[in-house]
Amino acid sequence: MSQRPYESLRSARWFAPDDLRSFGHRSRLMQMGYAPEDWAGRPVIAILNTWSDINPCHSHFKQRVEDVKRGILQSGGFPIELPAISLSENFVKPTTMLYRNMLAMEAEELLRSHPVDGAVLMGGCDKTTPGLLMGAISAGLPCIFLPAGPMLRGNWKGKVLGSGSDAWKYWDERRAGKISKVEWVGVEGGIARSAGTCMTMGTASTMMSIAESIGMTLPGAASIPAADSNHIRMSAECGRRVVDMVWEDLTPQRILTRASFLNAIVVAMAMGCSTNAVIHLVAMSRRAGCAVNLDDFDAASRNIPVIANVRPSGDTYLMEDFFYAGGLPALMNRLGDHLQLDQLTVNGRSLGENIAGAEVHNDDVIRPLTNPLYPEGALAVLRGNLAPSGCVIKPSACAPQLLQHTGPALVFDDYPSMKEAVEDENLDVTAEHILVLRNAGPQGGPGMPEWGMLPIPTKLLKQGVRDMLRVSDARMSGTSYGACILHVAPESYVGGNLALVKTGDLITVDVPARRIHLEISDEELAQRRAAWTPPPKRFERGYGWMFSQHILQADSGCDLDFLETEFGAPNSEPSIY
Repeated sequence: MSQRPYESLRSARWFAPDDLRSFGHRSRLMQMGYAPEDWAGRPVIAILNTWSDINPCHSHFKQRVEDVKRGILQSGGFPIELPAISLSENFVKPTTMLYRNMLAMEAEELLRSHPVDGAVLMGGCDKTTPGLLMGAISAGLPCIFLPAGPMLRGNWKGKVLGSGSDAWKYWDERRAGKISKVEWVGVEGGIARSAGTCMTMGTASTMMSIAESIGMTLPGAASIPAADSNHIRMSAECGRRVVDMVWEDLTPQRILTRASFLNAIVVAMAMGCSTNAVIHLVAMSRRAGCAVNLDDFDAASRNIPVIANVRPSGDTYLMEDFFYAGGLPALMNRLGDHLQLDQLTVNGRSLGENIAGAEVHNDDVIRPLTNPLYPEGALAVLRGNLAPSGCVIKPSACAPQLLQHTGPALVFDDYPSMKEAVEDENLDVTAEHILVLRNAGPQGGPGMPEWGMLPIPTKLLKQGVRDMLRVSDARMSGTSYGACILHVAPESYVGGNLALVKTGDLITVDVPARRIHLEISDEELAQRRAAWTPPPKRFERGYGWMFSQHILQADSGCDLDFLETEFGAPNSEPSIY
Protein backbone atom coordinates (compact mmCIF):
# COMPACT_ATOMS: atom_id res chain seq x y z
CA MET A 1 0.00 0.00 0.00
CA SER A 2 1.34 3.45 -0.90
CA GLN A 3 2.20 5.75 1.98
CA ARG A 4 0.49 9.11 2.25
CA PRO A 5 2.78 12.16 2.22
CA TYR A 6 3.79 13.78 5.49
CA GLU A 7 2.20 17.06 4.41
CA SER A 8 -1.22 15.36 4.46
CA LEU A 9 -1.01 14.55 8.18
CA ARG A 10 -3.04 16.60 10.65
CA SER A 11 0.01 17.31 12.82
CA ALA A 12 1.77 18.93 9.87
CA ARG A 13 -0.76 21.77 10.09
CA TRP A 14 0.68 22.59 13.53
CA PHE A 15 4.39 21.98 12.90
CA ALA A 16 5.28 22.24 9.20
CA PRO A 17 4.39 25.81 8.09
CA ASP A 18 7.02 28.53 8.17
CA ASP A 19 4.90 31.02 10.09
CA LEU A 20 4.67 32.60 13.53
CA ARG A 21 1.99 30.28 14.90
CA SER A 22 3.92 27.13 13.94
CA PHE A 23 7.06 28.74 15.38
CA GLY A 24 5.17 28.86 18.69
CA HIS A 25 4.18 25.19 18.46
CA ARG A 26 7.72 24.06 17.69
CA SER A 27 9.19 26.35 20.33
CA ARG A 28 6.95 24.91 23.04
CA LEU A 29 7.94 21.37 22.08
CA MET A 30 11.57 22.40 22.41
CA GLN A 31 10.71 23.91 25.78
CA MET A 32 9.94 20.34 26.93
CA GLY A 33 13.30 19.10 25.72
CA TYR A 34 12.32 17.74 22.33
CA ALA A 35 14.38 18.38 19.18
CA PRO A 36 13.05 18.69 15.61
CA GLU A 37 14.34 15.16 15.00
CA ASP A 38 11.68 13.91 17.45
CA TRP A 39 8.69 15.15 15.47
CA ALA A 40 9.70 16.34 12.02
CA GLY A 41 8.29 14.07 9.32
CA ARG A 42 6.78 11.73 11.91
CA PRO A 43 3.14 10.92 12.73
CA VAL A 44 2.11 12.20 16.14
CA ILE A 45 0.32 9.46 18.08
CA ALA A 46 -1.94 10.25 21.00
CA ILE A 47 -2.12 7.69 23.79
CA LEU A 48 -5.43 8.14 25.58
CA ASN A 49 -4.63 6.63 28.96
CA THR A 50 -7.43 5.98 31.47
CA TRP A 51 -5.02 5.13 34.31
CA SER A 52 -5.66 6.63 37.73
CA ASP A 53 -4.64 5.97 41.32
CA ILE A 54 -8.14 4.66 42.06
CA ASN A 55 -8.78 2.37 39.11
CA PRO A 56 -7.54 -1.14 40.00
CA CYS A 57 -8.50 -2.48 36.57
CA HIS A 58 -5.97 -0.11 34.98
CA SER A 59 -3.29 -0.04 37.68
CA HIS A 60 -0.77 -1.54 35.22
CA PHE A 61 -1.40 1.18 32.64
CA LYS A 62 1.19 3.39 34.34
CA GLN A 63 3.78 0.91 33.04
CA ARG A 64 2.00 -0.19 29.87
CA VAL A 65 1.94 3.33 28.47
CA GLU A 66 5.73 3.19 28.36
CA ASP A 67 5.52 -0.02 26.32
CA VAL A 68 3.15 1.71 23.90
CA LYS A 69 5.54 4.64 23.57
CA ARG A 70 8.38 2.21 22.89
CA GLY A 71 6.42 0.67 20.03
CA ILE A 72 5.51 4.06 18.56
CA LEU A 73 9.13 5.16 18.61
CA GLN A 74 10.25 1.89 17.03
CA SER A 75 7.93 2.55 14.08
CA GLY A 76 8.99 6.16 13.62
CA GLY A 77 6.15 7.92 15.39
CA PHE A 78 6.13 10.64 18.04
CA PRO A 79 4.07 9.59 21.13
CA ILE A 80 2.17 11.97 23.38
CA GLU A 81 0.21 10.74 26.38
CA LEU A 82 -3.16 12.40 26.96
CA PRO A 83 -4.82 11.38 30.24
CA ALA A 84 -8.56 10.72 30.07
CA ILE A 85 -11.18 10.24 32.78
CA SER A 86 -10.60 6.85 34.38
CA LEU A 87 -14.18 5.72 35.17
CA SER A 88 -13.25 3.30 37.93
CA GLU A 89 -16.21 0.96 38.06
CA ASN A 90 -15.68 0.16 41.71
CA PHE A 91 -15.52 3.65 43.09
CA VAL A 92 -17.39 6.13 40.85
CA LYS A 93 -20.91 6.83 42.14
CA PRO A 94 -23.76 6.65 41.50
CA THR A 95 -22.52 4.78 38.44
CA THR A 96 -19.86 5.07 35.76
CA MET A 97 -22.67 4.85 33.21
CA LEU A 98 -23.52 8.44 34.09
CA TYR A 99 -20.10 9.37 32.72
CA ARG A 100 -19.55 7.00 29.77
CA ASN A 101 -20.68 9.71 27.39
CA MET A 102 -18.48 12.27 29.15
CA LEU A 103 -15.49 10.04 28.36
CA ALA A 104 -16.71 9.73 24.78
CA MET A 105 -16.89 13.52 24.50
CA GLU A 106 -13.48 13.92 26.10
CA ALA A 107 -11.88 11.34 23.79
CA GLU A 108 -13.39 12.95 20.68
CA GLU A 109 -12.32 16.45 21.65
CA LEU A 110 -8.83 15.41 22.82
CA LEU A 111 -8.21 13.91 19.40
CA ARG A 112 -9.76 16.78 17.48
CA SER A 113 -8.14 19.62 19.36
CA HIS A 114 -4.56 18.30 19.59
CA PRO A 115 -1.95 17.94 16.82
CA VAL A 116 -2.35 14.16 16.52
CA ASP A 117 -2.62 11.83 13.53
CA GLY A 118 -3.67 8.60 15.24
CA ALA A 119 -4.34 7.16 18.66
CA VAL A 120 -3.92 4.20 20.96
CA LEU A 121 -6.95 3.91 23.25
CA MET A 122 -6.04 2.38 26.61
CA GLY A 123 -9.15 1.06 28.33
CA GLY A 124 -10.95 -2.00 29.59
CA CYS A 125 -12.75 -1.19 32.84
CA ASP A 126 -16.39 -1.50 31.85
CA LYS A 127 -17.44 1.87 30.39
CA THR A 128 -13.98 2.89 29.23
CA THR A 129 -14.12 0.53 26.24
CA PRO A 130 -17.32 1.88 24.69
CA GLY A 131 -16.58 5.43 25.85
CA LEU A 132 -13.16 5.55 24.18
CA LEU A 133 -14.37 3.82 21.03
CA MET A 134 -17.45 6.02 20.68
CA GLY A 135 -15.33 9.16 20.94
CA ALA A 136 -12.66 7.84 18.58
CA ILE A 137 -15.26 6.76 16.03
CA SER A 138 -16.67 10.29 16.02
CA ALA A 139 -13.20 11.83 15.78
CA GLY A 140 -12.42 9.62 12.78
CA LEU A 141 -8.63 9.27 13.17
CA PRO A 142 -6.73 5.98 12.76
CA CYS A 143 -6.85 4.31 16.15
CA ILE A 144 -6.32 1.00 17.87
CA PHE A 145 -7.83 -0.18 21.16
CA LEU A 146 -5.51 -1.61 23.81
CA PRO A 147 -7.54 -3.80 26.20
CA ALA A 148 -6.50 -3.82 29.86
CA GLY A 149 -7.01 -7.57 30.09
CA PRO A 150 -8.58 -9.63 32.88
CA MET A 151 -6.99 -10.09 36.30
CA LEU A 152 -5.77 -13.48 37.52
CA ARG A 153 -8.12 -15.99 39.12
CA GLY A 154 -9.17 -15.30 42.69
CA ASN A 155 -8.45 -17.77 45.46
CA TRP A 156 -9.79 -18.42 48.96
CA LYS A 157 -9.23 -21.56 51.01
CA GLY A 158 -8.17 -23.39 47.87
CA LYS A 159 -11.36 -22.40 46.05
CA VAL A 160 -11.22 -20.47 42.78
CA LEU A 161 -13.08 -17.17 43.10
CA GLY A 162 -14.62 -15.21 40.24
CA SER A 163 -15.07 -11.42 40.29
CA GLY A 164 -18.55 -10.28 41.15
CA SER A 165 -20.21 -13.66 40.69
CA ASP A 166 -18.66 -15.13 43.83
CA ALA A 167 -19.05 -11.83 45.68
CA TRP A 168 -22.83 -12.08 45.25
CA LYS A 169 -22.78 -15.81 46.01
CA TYR A 170 -20.79 -15.58 49.22
CA TRP A 171 -22.57 -12.41 50.35
CA ASP A 172 -25.85 -14.32 50.23
CA GLU A 173 -24.20 -17.02 52.35
CA ARG A 174 -22.99 -14.33 54.76
CA ARG A 175 -26.50 -12.87 54.95
CA ALA A 176 -27.81 -16.38 55.63
CA GLY A 177 -25.34 -16.67 58.53
CA LYS A 178 -23.14 -19.35 56.95
CA ILE A 179 -19.90 -17.32 56.66
CA SER A 180 -18.20 -15.55 59.56
CA LYS A 181 -16.80 -12.02 59.50
CA VAL A 182 -13.24 -13.37 59.59
CA GLU A 183 -13.94 -15.66 56.63
CA TRP A 184 -15.53 -12.75 54.75
CA VAL A 185 -12.31 -10.72 55.11
CA GLY A 186 -10.51 -13.67 53.55
CA VAL A 187 -12.86 -13.54 50.58
CA GLU A 188 -12.24 -9.79 50.26
CA GLY A 189 -8.49 -10.31 50.07
CA GLY A 190 -8.59 -13.28 47.74
CA ILE A 191 -11.13 -12.38 45.09
CA ALA A 192 -9.02 -9.70 43.33
CA ARG A 193 -5.26 -10.29 43.47
CA SER A 194 -3.68 -8.66 40.40
CA ALA A 195 -4.09 -5.74 38.06
CA GLY A 196 -6.76 -6.13 35.42
CA THR A 197 -10.51 -6.21 34.93
CA CYS A 198 -13.00 -8.71 36.33
CA MET A 199 -11.97 -12.18 35.22
CA THR A 200 -15.51 -13.46 34.82
CA MET A 201 -17.39 -12.89 31.55
CA GLY A 202 -18.58 -9.57 32.91
CA THR A 203 -19.00 -6.28 31.11
CA ALA A 204 -15.26 -5.62 30.92
CA SER A 205 -14.36 -8.95 29.29
CA THR A 206 -17.45 -8.75 27.11
CA MET A 207 -16.67 -5.28 25.79
CA MET A 208 -12.95 -5.93 25.28
CA SER A 209 -13.92 -9.02 23.26
CA ILE A 210 -16.47 -7.00 21.31
CA ALA A 211 -13.74 -4.45 20.51
CA GLU A 212 -11.71 -7.29 19.03
CA SER A 213 -14.66 -8.80 17.16
CA ILE A 214 -15.43 -5.51 15.38
CA GLY A 215 -11.80 -5.30 14.30
CA MET A 216 -10.51 -2.55 16.62
CA THR A 217 -7.83 -4.54 18.48
CA LEU A 218 -4.92 -6.70 17.46
CA PRO A 219 -5.88 -10.38 17.02
CA GLY A 220 -6.10 -12.14 20.38
CA ALA A 221 -5.52 -8.96 22.40
CA ALA A 222 -8.78 -9.03 24.35
CA SER A 223 -8.12 -12.33 26.11
CA ILE A 224 -4.58 -11.74 27.42
CA PRO A 225 -4.48 -11.50 31.23
CA ALA A 226 -3.19 -8.16 32.47
CA ALA A 227 -0.37 -9.79 34.44
CA ASP A 228 0.87 -11.93 31.51
CA SER A 229 4.08 -10.84 29.74
CA ASN A 230 2.18 -11.26 26.46
CA HIS A 231 0.27 -8.16 27.50
CA ILE A 232 3.49 -6.13 27.54
CA ARG A 233 4.39 -7.31 24.06
CA MET A 234 0.87 -6.66 22.78
CA SER A 235 1.04 -3.09 24.14
CA ALA A 236 4.25 -2.37 22.26
CA GLU A 237 2.79 -3.89 19.09
CA CYS A 238 -0.21 -1.53 19.39
CA GLY A 239 2.25 1.35 19.30
CA ARG A 240 4.07 -0.03 16.28
CA ARG A 241 0.90 -0.83 14.37
CA VAL A 242 -0.89 2.49 14.87
CA VAL A 243 1.97 4.36 13.14
CA ASP A 244 1.48 2.21 10.06
CA MET A 245 -2.28 2.78 10.28
CA VAL A 246 -1.68 6.52 10.04
CA TRP A 247 0.42 6.15 6.90
CA GLU A 248 -2.26 3.82 5.46
CA ASP A 249 -5.07 6.19 6.56
CA LEU A 250 -6.85 3.19 8.08
CA THR A 251 -9.66 4.91 9.97
CA PRO A 252 -12.62 3.48 11.92
CA GLN A 253 -14.86 4.46 9.01
CA ARG A 254 -12.98 1.96 6.81
CA ILE A 255 -13.17 -0.80 9.43
CA LEU A 256 -16.61 -0.52 10.97
CA THR A 257 -19.69 -1.63 9.05
CA ARG A 258 -23.05 -3.00 10.04
CA ALA A 259 -21.62 -6.45 9.30
CA SER A 260 -18.81 -5.94 11.82
CA PHE A 261 -21.34 -5.05 14.52
CA LEU A 262 -23.48 -8.06 13.62
CA ASN A 263 -20.33 -10.16 14.00
CA ALA A 264 -19.93 -8.67 17.46
CA ILE A 265 -23.46 -9.68 18.40
CA VAL A 266 -22.80 -13.26 17.30
CA VAL A 267 -19.59 -13.38 19.33
CA ALA A 268 -21.29 -11.79 22.34
CA MET A 269 -24.03 -14.41 22.31
CA ALA A 270 -21.55 -17.27 22.09
CA MET A 271 -19.51 -15.82 24.98
CA GLY A 272 -22.43 -15.67 27.40
CA CYS A 273 -22.03 -11.91 27.39
CA SER A 274 -22.97 -9.25 29.87
CA THR A 275 -26.40 -7.71 29.38
CA ASN A 276 -24.62 -4.35 29.17
CA ALA A 277 -23.34 -5.39 25.75
CA VAL A 278 -26.72 -4.44 24.32
CA ILE A 279 -26.60 -0.81 25.42
CA HIS A 280 -22.96 -0.28 24.48
CA LEU A 281 -23.04 -2.02 21.10
CA VAL A 282 -26.17 -0.13 20.07
CA ALA A 283 -24.52 3.17 21.03
CA MET A 284 -21.23 2.33 19.28
CA SER A 285 -22.95 1.23 16.07
CA ARG A 286 -25.04 4.38 15.96
CA ARG A 287 -21.86 6.47 16.33
CA ALA A 288 -20.44 4.56 13.36
CA GLY A 289 -23.55 5.30 11.29
CA CYS A 290 -24.50 1.63 10.90
CA ALA A 291 -26.97 1.00 13.69
CA VAL A 292 -27.88 -2.35 15.18
CA ASN A 293 -30.91 -2.72 17.46
CA LEU A 294 -32.62 -5.03 19.95
CA ASP A 295 -34.14 -7.11 17.15
CA ASP A 296 -30.64 -7.93 15.89
CA PHE A 297 -29.69 -9.21 19.32
CA ASP A 298 -32.81 -11.31 19.66
CA ALA A 299 -32.41 -12.80 16.17
CA ALA A 300 -28.86 -13.85 17.01
CA SER A 301 -29.89 -15.20 20.40
CA ARG A 302 -32.22 -17.73 18.77
CA ASN A 303 -29.47 -19.13 16.55
CA ILE A 304 -26.17 -18.82 18.40
CA PRO A 305 -25.48 -21.12 21.36
CA VAL A 306 -23.33 -20.20 24.35
CA ILE A 307 -20.02 -22.06 23.89
CA ALA A 308 -17.75 -20.14 26.29
CA ASN A 309 -17.92 -22.03 29.55
CA VAL A 310 -16.94 -19.02 31.63
CA ARG A 311 -18.71 -17.77 34.73
CA PRO A 312 -21.36 -16.54 35.32
CA SER A 313 -23.06 -18.48 32.49
CA GLY A 314 -20.65 -21.35 33.14
CA ASP A 315 -19.88 -22.70 36.58
CA THR A 316 -16.19 -23.56 36.44
CA TYR A 317 -13.85 -21.48 34.30
CA LEU A 318 -12.65 -17.88 34.21
CA MET A 319 -11.03 -15.62 31.60
CA GLU A 320 -7.54 -16.85 32.45
CA ASP A 321 -8.69 -20.36 31.48
CA PHE A 322 -10.34 -18.93 28.37
CA PHE A 323 -7.00 -17.42 27.30
CA TYR A 324 -5.16 -20.71 27.84
CA ALA A 325 -7.87 -22.51 25.85
CA GLY A 326 -7.18 -20.39 22.76
CA GLY A 327 -8.91 -17.11 23.57
CA LEU A 328 -11.25 -15.15 21.36
CA PRO A 329 -9.63 -16.11 18.02
CA ALA A 330 -10.31 -19.78 18.81
CA LEU A 331 -13.92 -19.07 19.78
CA MET A 332 -14.46 -17.02 16.60
CA ASN A 333 -12.90 -19.77 14.52
CA ARG A 334 -15.58 -22.13 15.83
CA LEU A 335 -18.21 -19.55 14.91
CA GLY A 336 -16.80 -19.06 11.41
CA ASP A 337 -19.96 -20.12 9.58
CA HIS A 338 -21.95 -17.48 11.48
CA LEU A 339 -19.50 -14.60 10.90
CA GLN A 340 -18.87 -12.31 7.95
CA LEU A 341 -15.19 -13.04 7.60
CA ASP A 342 -14.35 -10.41 4.99
CA GLN A 343 -14.52 -7.56 7.51
CA LEU A 344 -11.38 -5.43 7.80
CA THR A 345 -9.47 -5.11 11.09
CA VAL A 346 -6.82 -2.77 12.48
CA ASN A 347 -3.92 -4.95 11.38
CA GLY A 348 -4.99 -4.45 7.77
CA ARG A 349 -6.15 -8.03 7.35
CA SER A 350 -9.63 -9.50 7.33
CA LEU A 351 -11.27 -11.15 10.33
CA GLY A 352 -11.13 -14.46 8.49
CA GLU A 353 -7.39 -14.14 7.94
CA ASN A 354 -6.86 -13.29 11.61
CA ILE A 355 -8.69 -16.34 12.97
CA ALA A 356 -7.61 -18.88 10.35
CA GLY A 357 -5.85 -21.72 12.09
CA ALA A 358 -6.76 -20.58 15.63
CA GLU A 359 -7.05 -23.71 17.75
CA VAL A 360 -9.08 -24.63 20.82
CA HIS A 361 -6.86 -26.26 23.44
CA ASN A 362 -9.64 -27.20 25.89
CA ASP A 363 -13.03 -28.28 24.55
CA ASP A 364 -14.68 -27.85 27.91
CA VAL A 365 -13.74 -24.16 28.15
CA ILE A 366 -14.59 -23.33 24.53
CA ARG A 367 -17.23 -25.86 23.62
CA PRO A 368 -17.92 -27.24 20.13
CA LEU A 369 -21.16 -25.95 18.61
CA THR A 370 -22.48 -29.50 18.91
CA ASN A 371 -21.98 -29.49 22.70
CA PRO A 372 -22.90 -25.98 23.84
CA LEU A 373 -23.21 -24.75 27.38
CA TYR A 374 -26.63 -23.34 26.54
CA PRO A 375 -28.52 -24.06 23.31
CA GLU A 376 -29.53 -20.47 22.60
CA GLY A 377 -27.72 -17.16 22.97
CA ALA A 378 -26.88 -15.49 26.23
CA LEU A 379 -29.59 -12.82 26.03
CA ALA A 380 -33.25 -12.58 25.19
CA VAL A 381 -35.26 -9.46 24.40
CA LEU A 382 -38.77 -9.35 25.85
CA ARG A 383 -41.60 -7.01 24.89
CA GLY A 384 -45.11 -6.38 26.11
CA ASN A 385 -47.22 -3.76 27.82
CA LEU A 386 -44.68 -3.52 30.64
CA ALA A 387 -41.82 -2.85 28.20
CA PRO A 388 -43.14 -1.61 24.84
CA SER A 389 -39.61 -0.70 23.68
CA GLY A 390 -38.10 -3.85 25.08
CA CYS A 391 -36.18 -5.25 28.04
CA VAL A 392 -33.41 -7.81 28.43
CA ILE A 393 -32.86 -11.02 30.39
CA LYS A 394 -29.89 -13.38 30.53
CA PRO A 395 -31.58 -16.82 30.45
CA SER A 396 -28.25 -18.66 30.39
CA ALA A 397 -27.58 -17.43 33.95
CA CYS A 398 -30.95 -17.94 35.64
CA ALA A 399 -32.99 -20.83 37.06
CA PRO A 400 -34.81 -22.66 34.21
CA GLN A 401 -38.17 -22.81 36.01
CA LEU A 402 -38.34 -19.01 36.02
CA LEU A 403 -38.23 -18.66 32.23
CA GLN A 404 -42.03 -19.04 32.21
CA HIS A 405 -43.66 -17.65 35.32
CA THR A 406 -46.61 -15.60 36.53
CA GLY A 407 -46.42 -14.05 39.96
CA PRO A 408 -47.51 -11.08 42.06
CA ALA A 409 -45.41 -7.93 41.97
CA LEU A 410 -43.69 -6.55 45.03
CA VAL A 411 -42.91 -2.96 44.03
CA PHE A 412 -40.23 -0.56 45.28
CA ASP A 413 -39.86 3.05 44.15
CA ASP A 414 -36.22 3.41 45.16
CA TYR A 415 -33.21 1.33 46.15
CA PRO A 416 -33.04 2.31 49.85
CA SER A 417 -36.61 1.20 50.55
CA MET A 418 -36.02 -2.04 48.66
CA LYS A 419 -32.78 -2.71 50.54
CA GLU A 420 -34.45 -2.13 53.89
CA ALA A 421 -37.42 -4.34 53.01
CA VAL A 422 -35.46 -7.36 51.82
CA GLU A 423 -33.62 -7.52 55.17
CA ASP A 424 -36.94 -7.68 57.03
CA GLU A 425 -37.51 -11.30 57.97
CA ASN A 426 -41.25 -10.57 58.35
CA LEU A 427 -41.56 -9.27 54.77
CA ASP A 428 -44.69 -10.59 53.06
CA VAL A 429 -42.91 -12.32 50.20
CA THR A 430 -42.69 -15.78 48.66
CA ALA A 431 -40.48 -17.30 45.99
CA GLU A 432 -43.41 -16.82 43.58
CA HIS A 433 -43.27 -13.03 43.89
CA ILE A 434 -41.63 -10.81 41.26
CA LEU A 435 -39.57 -8.02 42.79
CA VAL A 436 -39.94 -4.71 40.92
CA LEU A 437 -37.58 -1.75 41.24
CA ARG A 438 -38.32 1.45 39.38
CA ASN A 439 -36.80 4.92 39.01
CA ALA A 440 -33.43 3.33 38.27
CA GLY A 441 -33.15 4.00 34.53
CA PRO A 442 -31.07 6.49 32.52
CA GLN A 443 -32.80 9.52 34.03
CA GLY A 444 -34.26 7.98 37.15
CA GLY A 445 -31.11 6.40 38.58
CA PRO A 446 -29.65 8.72 37.48
CA GLY A 447 -27.37 7.08 34.94
CA MET A 448 -28.96 3.62 35.04
CA PRO A 449 -26.94 2.13 37.92
CA GLU A 450 -26.21 -1.59 38.23
CA TRP A 451 -28.98 -2.16 40.75
CA GLY A 452 -30.90 -4.72 38.69
CA MET A 453 -29.68 -7.84 40.52
CA LEU A 454 -32.02 -7.13 43.42
CA PRO A 455 -31.00 -9.08 46.53
CA ILE A 456 -33.06 -12.12 47.44
CA PRO A 457 -35.01 -11.31 50.63
CA THR A 458 -33.30 -12.69 53.73
CA LYS A 459 -36.46 -14.55 54.65
CA LEU A 460 -36.26 -16.53 51.41
CA LEU A 461 -32.49 -17.05 51.61
CA LYS A 462 -32.95 -18.83 54.91
CA GLN A 463 -35.55 -21.04 53.21
CA GLY A 464 -32.95 -22.01 50.60
CA VAL A 465 -34.21 -19.78 47.77
CA ARG A 466 -31.32 -18.59 45.57
CA ASP A 467 -33.16 -17.17 42.54
CA MET A 468 -36.42 -15.39 41.80
CA LEU A 469 -37.73 -13.05 39.11
CA ARG A 470 -36.74 -9.42 39.40
CA VAL A 471 -37.76 -6.60 37.04
CA SER A 472 -36.27 -3.11 36.79
CA ASP A 473 -35.27 -0.29 34.45
CA ALA A 474 -31.74 -0.57 35.89
CA ARG A 475 -28.72 -2.44 34.56
CA MET A 476 -26.81 -5.15 36.38
CA SER A 477 -23.16 -6.03 36.56
CA GLY A 478 -22.04 -8.41 33.85
CA THR A 479 -20.63 -10.57 36.64
CA SER A 480 -24.14 -10.96 38.09
CA TYR A 481 -26.54 -13.80 37.53
CA GLY A 482 -30.13 -14.75 38.20
CA ALA A 483 -33.58 -14.18 36.72
CA CYS A 484 -33.17 -10.42 36.39
CA ILE A 485 -35.17 -8.56 33.74
CA LEU A 486 -33.38 -5.31 32.97
CA HIS A 487 -33.34 -2.15 30.85
CA VAL A 488 -37.15 -1.84 30.80
CA ALA A 489 -37.90 0.84 28.22
CA PRO A 490 -39.30 3.40 28.39
CA GLU A 491 -38.08 3.81 31.98
CA SER A 492 -40.50 4.51 34.81
CA TYR A 493 -39.05 7.96 35.60
CA VAL A 494 -40.27 9.35 32.25
CA GLY A 495 -43.67 7.66 32.52
CA GLY A 496 -43.00 4.19 31.16
CA ASN A 497 -45.56 1.60 32.16
CA LEU A 498 -43.25 0.25 34.87
CA ALA A 499 -44.27 3.39 36.78
CA LEU A 500 -47.86 2.16 36.86
CA VAL A 501 -47.34 -1.26 38.47
CA LYS A 502 -48.81 -1.81 41.93
CA THR A 503 -47.85 -4.37 44.55
CA GLY A 504 -50.02 -7.44 44.03
CA ASP A 505 -50.44 -6.99 40.27
CA LEU A 506 -49.73 -10.19 38.38
CA ILE A 507 -46.86 -10.11 35.91
CA THR A 508 -46.35 -12.83 33.30
CA VAL A 509 -42.89 -13.58 31.97
CA ASP A 510 -42.53 -15.96 29.03
CA VAL A 511 -38.94 -16.00 27.78
CA PRO A 512 -39.49 -18.57 24.97
CA ALA A 513 -42.31 -16.36 23.64
CA ARG A 514 -40.22 -13.21 24.32
CA ARG A 515 -43.12 -11.70 26.27
CA ILE A 516 -43.56 -9.70 29.48
CA HIS A 517 -47.08 -8.63 30.40
CA LEU A 518 -48.73 -6.76 33.25
CA GLU A 519 -52.02 -8.57 33.79
CA ILE A 520 -54.35 -5.60 33.96
CA SER A 521 -56.77 -4.21 31.40
CA ASP A 522 -55.94 -1.42 28.99
CA GLU A 523 -58.63 0.65 30.70
CA GLU A 524 -57.02 0.20 34.11
CA LEU A 525 -53.63 1.04 32.65
CA ALA A 526 -55.05 4.23 31.15
CA GLN A 527 -56.62 5.24 34.48
CA ARG A 528 -53.34 4.77 36.29
CA ARG A 529 -51.52 6.76 33.66
CA ALA A 530 -53.94 9.66 34.05
CA ALA A 531 -53.27 9.67 37.81
CA TRP A 532 -49.47 9.42 37.48
CA THR A 533 -47.36 12.46 38.35
CA PRO A 534 -43.71 12.89 37.26
CA PRO A 535 -41.08 12.59 39.99
CA PRO A 536 -38.92 15.59 40.94
CA LYS A 537 -35.94 16.53 38.80
CA ARG A 538 -32.66 14.80 39.62
CA PHE A 539 -30.42 17.74 38.63
CA GLU A 540 -30.84 21.51 38.56
CA ARG A 541 -27.41 22.40 37.10
CA GLY A 542 -24.10 21.12 35.77
CA TYR A 543 -23.26 18.00 33.83
CA GLY A 544 -26.15 16.11 35.41
CA TRP A 545 -28.63 18.69 34.11
CA MET A 546 -27.20 18.40 30.60
CA PHE A 547 -27.25 14.61 30.86
CA SER A 548 -30.93 14.63 31.86
CA GLN A 549 -31.87 16.90 28.97
CA HIS A 550 -30.24 14.76 26.29
CA ILE A 551 -29.89 11.13 27.41
CA LEU A 552 -31.53 8.50 25.19
CA GLN A 553 -33.38 5.46 26.49
CA ALA A 554 -31.80 2.03 26.94
CA ASP A 555 -33.09 0.59 23.66
CA SER A 556 -31.30 3.42 21.81
CA GLY A 557 -27.97 2.96 23.60
CA CYS A 558 -28.13 5.73 26.24
CA ASP A 559 -25.97 8.10 24.21
CA LEU A 560 -26.52 11.85 24.43
CA ASP A 561 -28.71 12.72 21.47
CA PHE A 562 -26.45 15.54 20.21
CA LEU A 563 -23.43 13.20 20.06
CA GLU A 564 -25.01 10.74 17.65
CA THR A 565 -23.78 10.74 14.06
CA GLU A 566 -27.22 11.48 12.66
CA PHE A 567 -27.67 14.59 14.83
CA GLY A 568 -25.77 16.90 12.47
CA ALA A 569 -22.94 17.39 10.02
CA PRO A 570 -19.42 16.32 11.09
CA ASN A 571 -17.31 18.92 12.83
CA SER A 572 -14.58 20.50 10.74
CA GLU A 573 -10.89 20.60 11.60
CA PRO A 574 -9.97 23.27 14.16
CA SER A 575 -8.81 26.62 12.85
CA ILE A 576 -5.15 27.51 13.43
CA TYR A 577 -4.29 31.22 13.34
